[in-house]
Amino acid sequence: MQEKIHKPRVIFSVTNCICYDQRILKMAAVVTDLGADVTIVGREKDDCTCNNSVQFTTRRFKMLFKKGFLFYKFYNLRLLFYLFFHRCDLLVSNDLDTLLPNFIVSKVKGIPLVYDSHEYFTGVPELNGRPFVRWVWTTIERLIFPRLKNVLTVSEPISLLYEKLYRLKPLVVRNCSKRSDHILPFSRKELAIPEDDLLIILQGGGLNIDKGAEELVEAVNMTEKVSVLIAGGGDIMGDLKVMVAKLKLELKVIFVQKVPWDILMRYTRSADVGMCLEKDTNLNYRFSLANKLFDYISAGLPVIASDLPEVSKIISENNCGIILSSVTPAEIARALTLLHQNRDLLKVLRQNSQATAGLLNWDIESVKVREFYSNILDRQ
Repeated sequence: MQEKIHKPRVIFSVTNCICYDQRILKMAAVVTDLGADVTIVGREKDDCTCNNSVQFTTRRFKMLFKKGFLFYKFYNLRLLFYLFFHRCDLLVSNDLDTLLPNFIVSKVKGIPLVYDSHEYFTGVPELNGRPFVRWVWTTIERLIFPRLKNVLTVSEPISLLYEKLYRLKPLVVRNCSKRSDHILPFSRKELAIPEDDLLIILQGGGLNIDKGAEELVEAVNMTEKVSVLIAGGGDIMGDLKVMVAKLKLELKVIFVQKVPWDILMRYTRSADVGMCLEKDTNLNYRFSLANKLFDYISAGLPVIASDLPEVSKIISENNCGIILSSVTPAEIARALTLLHQNRDLLKVLRQNSQATAGLLNWDIESVKVREFYSNILDRQ
């Protein structure tokens, strides 16, 4: 009788919407390919629970509170009990807001733990002006981080910052996108956009404060023959829609709700330019490398970006976009007008972005992920 092979059980936990967190889904796919049985634990959010296209086993908590202190308190309690009473060989905590229950269960049950820091959490703008909340998260980080062994993060500066603080340097795994050459773009007719318009896109699963969306809308209002797709969701989406209506830009600014990545990339590949407009108002924005940057590169789009060190480094080294001196409507409008009028420059930048997609993609970046998780799972 053939002996049944034990598949390691791995539980990923996250507070974001599971369906749209590309980093989680890509990481989980690598771990599954290594022979593990993956479950992703999250919460019921938006409409993705009903329209679940995730290929992994999921467990979503129904939460009475949607945000704020009470949400995090009760989510962490529910996660703690879930992890205690489910068999598991490896825990994967995604971001600081899931770390405490994972760490407790890891220590009590003797299960290895991976911490994947998607951002510099204690430096996010949402904590500005909230000293007590920042103190709580910083205290959790200071108590737990030095006791961790397996840590990932999204950029070299964040990794170096953690090393300086805690003498532990996380492995850098950038949010590189999968290849999207096979994905067909929407036509201008399908999008109801004039053929001769410069079509730009701003993606964002979390379009929040200080990400330049308001300045972009004002810039579009200042330019001729420029249309924009704003794809995703976030705290400022309601205000943006009010702003667009007030400026009578409904024909030039098109909102696209959150959609699965392959559909999102149909919109992205239909555009001429991608926008990355985070402001240098906090350490998290300064050092992070957003998913959208790599999605634009995957689609072969030139990128107009704010002058943040990690983003501008990629664009400058590959000559695949324009770096703004400041995130203002006038500066954005100037860059848009330049690319609309100088189609030769647009073509060169697009060719360079297409070449960059061959270097910065998930096929290459995931090699280090496979090695990282293989070393942990082989010890089980």
